[in-house]
Amino acid sequence: MQFHHHGYVSGDPRVQPAAGVGLNRPEDLPDEVDVLIVGTGPAGMLTAAQLSQFPDVITRVIERRPGRLAIGQADGIQARSVETFQAFGFAERITAEAYHITEMAFWKPDPADPSRIHRAARAVDDPTGISEFPHLIVNQARVLDYFAEFMANSPSRMKPDYGYEFRGLTVDDDGEYPVSVTLLHTAGPLEGQERTVRAKYVVGADGARSKVRESIGCTMAGDQANHAWGVMDTLAVTDFPDIRTKCAIQAESGSILLIPREGGHLFRMYVDLGEAGEDHAVRQTTIEQIIAKANEILHPYTLDVRNVAWHSVYEVGHRLTDRFDDVLPEELGSRTPRVFITGDACHTHSAKAGQGMNVSMQDGFNIGWKLGHVLEGRSPESLLSTYSAERQVVAKNLIDFDKEWSSMMAKKPEEFDDPSELEEFYVRTAEFPAGFMTQYTPSLIIGEVRHQDLASGFTIGKRFKSAPVARVCDTNPMHLGHHAKADGRWRIYVFADAAEAGAPGPVADFAEWIATAPDSPLSATPSDADPDAWFDLKVIYQQPHTGVDIGKVPAVFKPSVGPFKLTDYEKVYATDPKADIFELRGLDRGGVVVVVRPDQYVANVLPVSATAELAAFFAPLLSGHKVRGTRLPA
Repeated sequence: MQFHHHGYVSGDPRVQPAAGVGLNRPEDLPDEVDVLIVGTGPAGMLTAAQLSQFPDVITRVIERRPGRLAIGQADGIQARSVETFQAFGFAERITAEAYHITEMAFWKPDPADPSRIHRAARAVDDPTGISEFPHLIVNQARVLDYFAEFMANSPSRMKPDYGYEFRGLTVDDDGEYPVSVTLLHTAGPLEGQERTVRAKYVVGADGARSKVRESIGCTMAGDQANHAWGVMDTLAVTDFPDIRTKCAIQAESGSILLIPREGGHLFRMYVDLGEAGEDHAVRQTTIEQIIAKANEILHPYTLDVRNVAWHSVYEVGHRLTDRFDDVLPEELGSRTPRVFITGDACHTHSAKAGQGMNVSMQDGFNIGWKLGHVLEGRSPESLLSTYSAERQVVAKNLIDFDKEWSSMMAKKPEEFDDPSELEEFYVRTAEFPAGFMTQYTPSLIIGEVRHQDLASGFTIGKRFKSAPVARVCDTNPMHLGHHAKADGRWRIYVFADAAEAGAPGPVADFAEWIATAPDSPLSATPSDADPDAWFDLKVIYQQPHTGVDIGKVPAVFKPSVGPFKLTDYEKVYATDPKADIFELRGLDRGGVVVVVRPDQYVANVLPVSATAELAAFFAPLLSGHKVRGTRLPA
């Protein structure tokens, strides 16, 4: 964490100085905004949190409820999400309060007496060590609290506007604020009254029954629900030995997915209620019936429920919209979107793969930085068309995976060809539910794979997989990716050739070009901003930290920042002798540049000498940027 560069800070360094709209932010929802986000679920709050780092963008997030969410339905936090929390500065704190999943137990009918269940197998949750972050269980409401704290501490001092229900919108391409949104006051002295807000862009994060989705003519298509589950968060006394371990329990009488919760006592059970039926009468199942069914499945063990924090009955359905914005198929290429939908508003599935909240947050991360870049004038509006193109494919892959997983969970033990099929599937597909299978294809913001062999461990289109390094200035060991904050900046990692710092060679030539050339992406940075305001440039040398003379490192890797023009020494790294990043990530030792997007996905891999290619990659992304306060033509 860096601070003091604007002067001495005696309070909480997580509270950033107010700037832009945060200097006199109005308490009441204004009549005109740049971005209106509808819904304060995970997708909406992450979008808002990302946009809170753009203090010149007027962003407001509205919620129908009168206040914060008290009990969230989602609870599974995959490792990719914890990586994202690290970027927002709260991974360590939420990890401390969460339940950690390290193993999963599989219970099946005892061959000696099939009326009884027994533990048949165990599986390590992350057998390949795909991430340094854990798989967590924590209440969705706490996730939202942390995003709300981040927003409140941001330069824009953002906070949700509670008590507004979205009623509808219209889009008129004329005017500065082309989206007219009708809202209804649901709380306070104006309850029941309507009002209109005009916006440049609208993000619908308003759930499976999304009115924003309806307003742009998107419909959900897919499989109807055909299997019902009762879900309950409970406090209970039981003799079931694995009550504090994640379990898939398959009995002759049905199935249970057991998820221990944070705090050491609470746990969640998804209890198989059988086929949904055309009359959907299963929806009337009482909590007493769910508990009775759970006891039937757990035999010979018993469950004495003392308290139920929350329960529900849901039917598994898999549905997806064909687009995630308001651009109709026949309009593609002729206009850019004004309205976007995220999360459950555009994809729904079962809860048992723990994907809903996780994928929804990545929707928000994806659209958030893109809106910020366009509205600040950094990038052309064409950037916004990449949102639907990228995230619709991800949602389709998720639904295909969840269909297979949820159908396997609903099978009776005797229906499996192989008794070990369920646990083998769990281990074999671990990378997907962990959130690491997403791979974006070449586009405006994803380069071609012609140089992928130079960095085989940083797959173009996939998330940047961190690795240990040593920071030269203070000799501290750390993970390189952990310093990539959700601040809207592109990352340019320069993995040096074998030459020592300051010696003539490819890195020295690259440093000269990126610092001075008119086609360097750094030249787009406004002259009144810090030199690293738009691009976070770091260098990693092959030598250990004792072999790097930081005084000889090119100045572009040690930018002068803040009003006092202080030197930032924290962009210069060396290899960790215990875990050489060049070996771990298959980096060519002749010098490699790895470009990473603001949402942590690898955008390009290039030889350090390929400055013309790097310039060509960024040129269309910066075609709408501001130079010295003047907007260039798109």
